[in-house]
Amino acid sequence: MSGDFVSQLSIFVLAVFVGYYVVWSVTPALHTPLMAVTNAISSVIIVGAIVAVGPSDWGAAKIFGFIAMVLAAINIFGGFAVTQRMLAMYKKKK
Repeated sequence: MSGDFVSQLSIFVLAVFVGYYVVWSVTPALHTPLMAVTNAISSVIIVGAIVAVGPSDWGAAKIFGFIAMVLAAINIFGGFAVTQRMLAMYKKKK
């Protein structure tokens, strides 16, 4: 049990570092496509989180699945808001 936890925790920490360095090294011109890809990845996370939340027993999978679902939903809505603002910057002013 503890070996699984350490393995999953190390994957999570590595994913945080890789995500941080990937996002902050992107040029501003590529932020809109990056947000679109991030929204797509978040939608896959929500599907996985729904599967994790589905079982009837309460456990760590259900709690972490619910947290992942809420955070991914916030990420999707925030991503759409940022994408709309960035696309509005490229529209011609009247």
